[in-house]
Amino acid sequence: MTKKTNPHQASFRDPSGHIFYDEKILRRAINPIYFPQYKKLKESGFFKNLISNGLLIPHEETSVSLGEIIITPEEIPFITNPYEWSFEQYKHAALHTLKIQKYALSKGFILKDASAYNVTFHKGKPVFIDTLSFDFYEEGTPWRAYKQFITHFLGPLVLAKYHGTEIFKMMQTHIDGIPVKLIASLLPSRTKLSSVLYPNIHLLAKMESKHSEDYKAETKITTLSKKAQENIIESLFDYIKGLTLKEASEWGDYYNKTNYDEAAFEAKKTLIKEWIKPLAPKRLIDVGGNDGTFARTVIDSVPHIIVTDIDSNSVDYNYKQLQQNKETNMLPFVCDVLQPAPGIGFNNTERNSLMERLAEYAPDVTMALALIHHITLSGNVPFEKSAEFFASFSKNLIIEFPKREDSWAESLLVRKREFINHFDFYNETEFENGYLKYFTLEKKETVNGTKRLLYLLKNKNHEG
Repeated sequence: MTKKTNPHQASFRDPSGHIFYDEKILRRAINPIYFPQYKKLKESGFFKNLISNGLLIPHEETSVSLGEIIITPEEIPFITNPYEWSFEQYKHAALHTLKIQKYALSKGFILKDASAYNVTFHKGKPVFIDTLSFDFYEEGTPWRAYKQFITHFLGPLVLAKYHGTEIFKMMQTHIDGIPVKLIASLLPSRTKLSSVLYPNIHLLAKMESKHSEDYKAETKITTLSKKAQENIIESLFDYIKGLTLKEASEWGDYYNKTNYDEAAFEAKKTLIKEWIKPLAPKRLIDVGGNDGTFARTVIDSVPHIIVTDIDSNSVDYNYKQLQQNKETNMLPFVCDVLQPAPGIGFNNTERNSLMERLAEYAPDVTMALALIHHITLSGNVPFEKSAEFFASFSKNLIIEFPKREDSWAESLLVRKREFINHFDFYNETEFENGYLKYFTLEKKETVNGTKRLLYLLKNKNHEG
């Protein structure tokens, strides 16, 4: 019998089963109430087909007993949440969910849970991670997870189309989906003329208001043919597939606007490759890594790479690149280091905070290139505090320090001219004093052709 050492808080709501840690291995326990579905899904080849097509996370049976079945899913190095996705990632997660529902319906099953939190990104693309989210289809019944799909996927995507991807952060405070009435109220009036948005958002919001005391989206339409359901899925799929984003960004074209020439750019790449190679990292994170350009210098030698950036368009561009290049070992996501994602849900433990996930990921190398001046000068974060941040999850840190004379550092200091005396501490010596409280200095080089310093630092807690 598998020893349950640490139940995971993400699945306590599901009567069908739950996930837990056995030592460091994540497993899923299936309760007897779900045995009939699980047996049919397994024996019919449903699971096998979803897994072989990259739609569902692979798993293997670990143990079987009268009271419980234990399965072990394939390890996912890092879980991202909907509020950390770029627009294209969110779109692909939505389309992925619809593909699964369409396939399930064709095989006599339904997706009973269409939460965006059941999808994450693994090996360069979205994957469904809740193996117990399927049930038997009953002829004539509507899709019970339909409203959930609207509040978790269609609504956030349409709001992002009109208001930008910052809207995805609403999923932090609405773990059960953005309320339909709120979605409808934030959309332009002309969307009521849309053949997709009127029935799936505006009409749904009206029905919800009319039946506010007892409204259940899945029960007001008592019957719905399979064909009608398939038509709704097809309509949603085509609409979401065609969604585009109009917002521009300051950093989307970052590397065509750098303040150093091609030779300096290549010199920086060479230094990074030379420093990383002897460390032989299994896992690496590039914080503020824009479109992944520098992380790609080591993509062939590092099994798993995370690239974060505050700019959703940069993350989008990186995501498109990794798909075009078929790069399966890089994961981009949106992250603001000045406000890392908190733990959310009941008791703030259903979805782990970014810091908890980074500590669990335990990168062998962290890169922070052209980032410290933003943290320090834009965010007013002292060097010692940012050093503490990086030390909380980094074994080895490659960090770039633009001197005061660097044009980009200068531009940020100019914005602070009213308080310029408060930023006298922004210099090489004070930077080193702050960081050497947590790290030891391994290497230090000036990037040729620039007024920037590159440091290789080792966490004092990981020495020896």
